[in-house]
Amino acid sequence: MHSSHSPATLPPIARSLGYAGLLPQIIALALVMSESEYTFVALAGGFAYAALIFSFLGGVWWGQAVSSNRGGGGAFVLAILPSLIGLALFMPWTLGWQWPVPSLVCIGAALAMSPVIDRLLGLSAKDFMRLRWHLSLGLGGLTIALGYFAPAAA
Repeated sequence: MHSSHSPATLPPIARSLGYAGLLPQIIALALVMSESEYTFVALAGGFAYAALIFSFLGGVWWGQAVSSNRGGGGAFVLAILPSLIGLALFMPWTLGWQWPVPSLVCIGAALAMSPVIDRLLGLSAKDFMRLRWHLSLGLGGLTIALGYFAPAAA
């Protein structure tokens, strides 16, 4: 039996658009691996996309906590962390420190593990969680790969 706060199945469009959301990172990785003149743009774009999606997930958690009336204060604290983490991982670039490889690896790992927060909150339907794991591991892995394949001088 499924919980009353979410539908039993996700609409096909939700799955399709979810998986299509991996395309920007796939394109960024292809550009980085091709060692074109767009390598740094692809790395910066890949980081920005990962950070935006991570921040979006925080918004999802916030919305779930508000709509369920079951989140408690801890849910709201967890919900603001992705935006703060994304900002913190952007700061090395603004300060001229080594970037983007460490930031890509960190944001990729955070994305890959983000469904753990969904499980902790217990506000997501089973179908949604299955999709979350697929997308989070996919985007997290692609983002880590961007860092791995980034040239040393990036």
